[in-house]
Amino acid sequence: MRMPPFTLHTPENLAQALSLASEMDNFDWVAGGTDLLPNYKWHLNPKPNVISLAKVQELTALSSTVIGAMVRVHDLANSEEIHPLIRETAATIASVMIRRSATVGGNICLDTRCYWFNQTEEWRRSIDWCHKCDCDTGADCRVVPNQNTLCVATYQADLAAAFIALDATIHLASGDGTRSMPFADFFQLDGMTRNVLKLGELVTHVTLPEDSVNWEGGYQKLRLRETWDFPEAGVAAAWKIEDGKIAALRVASTGCESIPGDHSELAEGAIGEWNGKQSIRDLAEGVRKAVKPVSNTYFPPAYRRKMLRVLTRRALSPLEHL
Repeated sequence: MRMPPFTLHTPENLAQALSLASEMDNFDWVAGGTDLLPNYKWHLNPKPNVISLAKVQELTALSSTVIGAMVRVHDLANSEEIHPLIRETAATIASVMIRRSATVGGNICLDTRCYWFNQTEEWRRSIDWCHKCDCDTGADCRVVPNQNTLCVATYQADLAAAFIALDATIHLASGDGTRSMPFADFFQLDGMTRNVLKLGELVTHVTLPEDSVNWEGGYQKLRLRETWDFPEAGVAAAWKIEDGKIAALRVASTGCESIPGDHSELAEGAIGEWNGKQSIRDLAEGVRKAVKPVSNTYFPPAYRRKMLRVLTRRALSPLEHL
C-alpha cells in the first residue's frame, strides 16, 4: 500500500502550529501517527497537508493532575505520578511498540472504526463506498441502510473511559483562543464528526480534579487478542470511599458506540441503597441496557452488550463487600 502524497509541516511551538492551521482549510494533525498513517496508506480520507506536533514541547506536560496531548502512552503507563486508573488503562492499549509512539491526544481523538470503512481503497471500491468515506458519492451507511445523515462507526479508544470516570477536563486551543469542558462533553454522537473540535483546533492537555488522588478505580476491556486489538467493549469505574462507605461512584464505557458512554448518573443512583454484590449486578445490568452497539466490529452486538455487564461487575468487584 503506497502512501498518498502530502506536504508535512513541522512547527517548532504551539503558536506556529496554530498559525499554520489558520492558513489551511484541508489538513490533518499528526501526533504519534499510529492511527493516522495506516489510514493514509489505506487511502482513508487523506489530506494534502499534515501538521506534525512532534516538536511542540508545550503539549508534553505530565504531572499528577496535568497530562499533555503529546505525552506518549508508554510514559503515561509507567509514570508513578499518574493516577493508578489512568496507568492501568494506558497499559492495556495496543502493544509496547505502539505505546512508545502513540500519544494521549491521538488516543483521545482516535478516528471511529467500522468494518465497511477500515479497509483498503481497492476493497471499498469493489463494493461501493460508505457514508463515512469522503468520496462525494452520496453513499448510504452500510451498517444501518436507508439513511445517510448519521455515521455509526464505533469509537474504540481506551483512555476516554478512564478520564470520564475521574471527571477530567479537556482543554482545546486554536487561533481564536482556548476553551475547556468536561471530558464527556468533548464527543459528538456521529462517527464522522466524532468530537467538538473546530477547524484549526487541537487538544492541548487534560486535567484531573485535585481530589482525584482520593479516588480508586479499575478498567476492564474485551478484545479478540490480549495485545494489539482495539477494545470491542471497555468499562472504567472510579469510586471514593469515606468512613468505610462509598461517597462517590462514576462509571464509563467505550468501544460500543460512536462516543464513549458516561453512566455516572446510574452509578450515583446506586449509592443510596448500596447492597454490595446485588447493587453491582443491578448497576451492571443498567449499563448493559444503556449501550446499543451495532454490527460493525468483530464481535456481534448482543455479545458486546452481554460482556459490558460482565466487565462492569469485574471493574466494581472491589466494592462487593461494602
